[in-house]
Amino acid sequence: MLVHNHPSGDPKPSRDDIEMTKEIRKATEALGISIHDHLVIGRKGHASFRSLGLLGP
Repeated sequence: MLVHNHPSGDPKPSRDDIEMTKEIRKATEALGISIHDHLVIGRKGHASFRSLGLLGP
């Protein structure tokens, strides 16, 4: 599980968030570790990469 906050308050994943998550996922898969989800926390809620379809099935 990956989690980070956006100080701006907007939980929408940025392009950099998406690219970094892809890089982390590649590295963890090579080690046999799966990422369940990546949450971005903002002032008015959160965004889930899994729910947004950004982690695949």
